Amino acid sequence: MADHPGDVWDRRVAAGLAFLRRRLSGEYEVDEFGFDPELTDQVFHPVLRRLYRDWFRTEVFGVHHLPVDGAGLVVGNHSGTVAMDALVLAAVLHDRHPKHRYLRLLGADLVFRVPVVSELVRKTGGTVACNPDAERLLGQGELVGVFPEGFKGVGKLYADRYKLQRFGRGGFVSAALRTGTPIVPVAIVGAEETYPMLADIKPLARLLKLPYFPVTPTFPWLGPLGAVPLPSKWLIEFCPPIPTDHLVDSADDPLVVFNLADQVRETIQQTLHQLLEKRPDPFGP
Repeated sequence: MADHPGDVWDRRVAAGLAFLRRRLSGEYEVDEFGFDPELTDQVFHPVLRRLYRDWFRTEVFGVHHLPVDGAGLVVGNHSGTVAMDALVLAAVLHDRHPKHRYLRLLGADLVFRVPVVSELVRKTGGTVACNPDAERLLGQGELVGVFPEGFKGVGKLYADRYKLQRFGRGGFVSAALRTGTPIVPVAIVGAEETYPMLADIKPLARLLKLPYFPVTPTFPWLGPLGAVPLPSKWLIEFCPPIPTDHLVDSADDPLVVFNLADQVRETIQQTLHQLLEKRPDPFGP
């Protein structure tokens, strides 16, 4: 017999109460990095799921390129003034992966110096973007996500949208080489239009010790309402993996690291161009 509406709500209430009991009694697990899978599944992912499905109308391609098991380094382009692309990517990967794996994101030092934000990032599986942590996660067979452009990508002006910034020193490549982990480039179209940055007030950014202080069509003019992202259309494509197991002995060779980083960057840039052709209207259906 089909469930009655009351039966569904009874189960939801019971599950919610059980969740609260476990949280209050401490009957839940976190790993050495502070990752809390239950809190991520029950609180964060449902919110992000509604956001990427209904608000951003996200289409996803190439999920079959992700490792079914074992380690993988997912490398993406960064943009959008607020690093929402990282959160959406983590939720999309978890939902679309055949084994619903988690993406362990690497974040800048600044993220982990901000109270509350630091705790939330840790709870959802994030850690500092440094080689020791990346190599430890990859060595444990995790899927690790990194955005080599860092704040240069997130904080670029709207006039420079979808133009990849420099990839730093290629530390992510060294981590992949040392662990023999395949690199999966991923291109994200749509984040650039969520908070289009029209200007950067550098004196104010220096005063507040921020990498940039954005001016968007809605911020700071609308106050808190300026935090509402514009409903841009998102496309995410996972590209074919780049193997590294044959280059394990070259992890300290600057030429090999640079060439591989450049290959990843070029793959993402070309894929962005292709996705933009698929999405002529940033706010279309």
